[in-house]
Amino acid sequence: MKILVINCGSSSIKYQLLDMRSESDYSLLAKGNLEKISLPDSKITHKPVGKEPMVKVSPVADHTEGMKVVLAALTDPVSGVISSFEEIDAVGHRIVQGADFFSGPALIDEDVMEKITICCDYAPLHNPAHILGIRAMQEVLPQVPQVAVFDTAFHQTMAPEVYMYALPYEYYEKYRVRRYGAHGTSHKYVSQRAIRFAGLDPENSRIITCHIGNGSSVTAVRNGKCFDTSMGFTPLEGMIMGTRCGNIDASLVPYLMKKENLTPDEATAMMNKKSGFLGLSGKTSDMRDVLGFAAEGDARSQLVVDKLILDITKLIGQYIAEMGGVDLIVFTAGIAENNPWLPVNICSHFGYMGLKMAWEMENKSGVDFYKECQASVKAHAVSDEAYISAPDSAIKVAMIPTNEELMIAIDTMNLTK
Repeated sequence: MKILVINCGSSSIKYQLLDMRSESDYSLLAKGNLEKISLPDSKITHKPVGKEPMVKVSPVADHTEGMKVVLAALTDPVSGVISSFEEIDAVGHRIVQGADFFSGPALIDEDVMEKITICCDYAPLHNPAHILGIRAMQEVLPQVPQVAVFDTAFHQTMAPEVYMYALPYEYYEKYRVRRYGAHGTSHKYVSQRAIRFAGLDPENSRIITCHIGNGSSVTAVRNGKCFDTSMGFTPLEGMIMGTRCGNIDASLVPYLMKKENLTPDEATAMMNKKSGFLGLSGKTSDMRDVLGFAAEGDARSQLVVDKLILDITKLIGQYIAEMGGVDLIVFTAGIAENNPWLPVNICSHFGYMGLKMAWEMENKSGVDFYKECQASVKAHAVSDEAYISAPDSAIKVAMIPTNEELMIAIDTMNLTK
C-alpha cells in the first residue's frame, strides 16, 4: 500500500512516499520539499531512494500547482518512483491542531474540514496551510482517500485537572481554552517504539519522552497513553525553545504591551519569534551557534544552555512525581539526537535516584566543557535506537530517533486499508 505523507506550510510542501506492507514492514520510496511557493524562485528538492536527487527551480503559483509539481517528480521518467498517480492508495496529512474534536486520525470529509477550519484560531500559522494542502490534493487526486493526523490527538487522554487552566470556566465553554499539547505524533511514535525496545508492558509502563528540537516538548506517557505534556493551548507553553519563550508569568504580557506599545499580534510575535535561544542570547536561534558563542565565553549564550538543561530537568522531575516513578526516559529530535552531552547533563540531576549514564562529563562549564561536548558528538553519537544509560542504572535512558512521517503513514494505512 503506497501512502503519500504531506506536511504543508504556508509556502512549502514537505512529502514522503512510503510503501507500507505492515506497521513494521515498509520502505521509503522518496522524500522531498517544495519551498518558496508563490515566488519566482520556487524550488523542489526531490530525493528518490536509490536514484540521484533532482533539484528544479521554477515559479509555482499556489499549493494546487505545488501538488502537481510534487506528483510530477514522483512519476518523472528519470527520478520518479511510481509510474502513475493511480499507484498512490492514500494520502496522510499532518495537522498541527485538532483541539478536542479529534482523539485519533480522521478520514477527511467536509465535517472534518469544518473542524480543522475552526481550529485555525488556535494554530493560525499552521492550520490554514494544512487546509490549502488538503484542498489542493483533493483537486489533484479526487478519488484517493485523504486522512488527517493531528499533533494534538495523542494528548486527548489527559485528565481535566491536567488540561484545564484555572481561568473562568466560561472561557473553556465558549472558546475551548485548555491545554492541547503538540508534537503528539512524535511522542506517540517514540513511546510506542520505546515500549518495544525496552520490552515494557504497554498496560503497565511509565515513560517520559523528550522531543528536543528547535521546538521542544516533554510528555509523560503512562500505560501507553499521554498523562501530561509540557505544551499547552499553543506550542508556546513549556520550556525555552529556538524562538519561543516557554513558560512566563502571564502578567508580563500586558506589562510589556503597555511599556513597548505593542498590539496583541506584536506581543504574540515577540513571544513566538523573538524569544527563546534568540531572545536570551541576542545572537541566534540555532543551538549549534549558541554552543559556538558560549565556547568563546559569551555569557548570554551560556545562559541559554544552562536554562535549556534546567527546564528539561524540571519537567522530567515533575513527571516522575506525577506518575509515581519512571521506567524509561527517552530523548529524540534534532537537538537531542545530535548533542549526546545534553541528556548526560540533564540526567546527572537524577543520580540520587540511582540513574547512571553510560558515560559522564568531567567538565560542567568553560572552554573544556565545550571541547568535551564536541568530542561527545563523535564518540557517543547514536544513529539508531540505543540505551545511553549504564547497564546497572536504576532508571533506563534511551535515544530513539523520531519518525513522524512513518507514524502518519501507519495511521493512514490503518484507517484506509
